Amino acid sequence: MEQVIELTASNELAIIKPSISHAKERSSSKPFIEANTTESSLEEIKQQHIIPVWLKDNEPLISHADFIETAAEIVSEAYSSHSICLPNVRLSHPIKGRIPSAKDKPAHLLMEEEKTLFYERMMFVIEVPSIQAEIGGNKLSLTIGGVKSFTEDNLYQRSGGDQHFKIFIGFQNHVCTNLCVWSDGYVGNLTVKSKDDLVLMIHTMINRYKTSHHLFHLEQLTKHALTEQQFANVIGRAKMYNYMPNRIRQEIPELLFGEQQVSAVVRDYFKDQSFCRDEAGNINLWQLYNLFTGANKSSYIDSFLDRSVNAYSFAEQLRWALEGKQESWYLN
Repeated sequence: MEQVIELTASNELAIIKPSISHAKERSSSKPFIEANTTESSLEEIKQQHIIPVWLKDNEPLISHADFIETAAEIVSEAYSSHSICLPNVRLSHPIKGRIPSAKDKPAHLLMEEEKTLFYERMMFVIEVPSIQAEIGGNKLSLTIGGVKSFTEDNLYQRSGGDQHFKIFIGFQNHVCTNLCVWSDGYVGNLTVKSKDDLVLMIHTMINRYKTSHHLFHLEQLTKHALTEQQFANVIGRAKMYNYMPNRIRQEIPELLFGEQQVSAVVRDYFKDQSFCRDEAGNINLWQLYNLFTGANKSSYIDSFLDRSVNAYSFAEQLRWALEGKQESWYLN
């Protein structure tokens, strides 16, 4: 039986000796991101995908497999007494090629061993299912992950150049596989020159993350609700935001969701089985937050985590307004 952790303010994250022998199945068959991605695994990436190199000296970059394995080892160290799921991996933007001896073959005649492949962009999550909490009747489990896009690296140089990553620690909602990420558990512009740098930064992020603090703030979202009229005001203003002149937008809290995603929130306000409005048309901020994180599944890998964090900050701004701590342009 898996241990369910009682999360309190005294919870600390310790770094213990490594072990990944207790990794088990992936956490969910449902994708945590959907747009333009394909499911993969660490094994597939290691065995079938080529590794990009620095073009000046042909030295390998930190590969997708390196990134995932590094994070998995650190998660295993930090939570050695817990069950840990295998990494759940999504890929996008394939770069296809072929070996030189097959350069003149028509594509339909290529054998598998003559093809080469790697993906520009990758996102993975690693769930620690024995560290659980419940918010708004939804089971959450601790989740660590990251994003890598080779488009952010300047490959036209020698090895030792800057390589860019995004890493996070937060919670995944079991009802919908939505990720709950906030700024205190997110490093969105991580630049490293070696795998050792990457190891240090992942360790640092996990050690600084305050589990109970994050959960406390998520719980507060369940205690405040929007009326139907307030929801309509928020949605109307959210749709206005992306069309406003920049000089006006600079004075308003940023919203990174596009019109199609905001429209998906409206649709699910009426239809989502878990997070829709009640009979009076009211919707609490936890439900609204999950409608936004659900709509975020249509984001590309590059923007997914930034929008995840933005969804939380947006819900928090509404909460502060409802508590009378500040005004919200979206509610006015």
